Amino acid sequence: MKLSNFIQRAWRYFTTPEMILYIIFGVLTTVINVVVCGVFYYNLHWNILAANAFAWILSVAFAFITNKLYVFRSKSFAAEIFVRELVEFVAARLLSLGVDEAGMWLLVTVFVWNAWAAKILVNVAVVIINYVLSKLVIFKKK
Repeated sequence: MKLSNFIQRAWRYFTTPEMILYIIFGVLTTVINVVVCGVFYYNLHWNILAANAFAWILSVAFAFITNKLYVFRSKSFAAEIFVRELVEFVAARLLSLGVDEAGMWLLVTVFVWNAWAAKILVNVAVVIINYVLSKLVIFKKK
């Protein structure tokens, strides 16, 4: 495949309404996650892993609602579908929480990085993992 064809295909993919909404809500989710973690760590002097876990809870709640309704347009609130999506979403996010917690522990505790910088870097990996799991597993089109 020519480079120009690859760039055109990538551009079309990354400018689809779904991807644009995922990016917008992903940025907002990341802002919630980073700000809450930073405030609880720096201002309230929580342990970094506790602050990170609390930030995760708030950001996952926001992400589930926005991903369900706006990104992947899963409008069903039938109990069976809603509960399945919620359980799968939280389970997938628990996987990314493991990556998040391990990354924060490694970068802040072991390598003594600034928590803000570490949180932003770790969130890049988390966003990629979350998109793939949401797209291919949780909100997949049937």
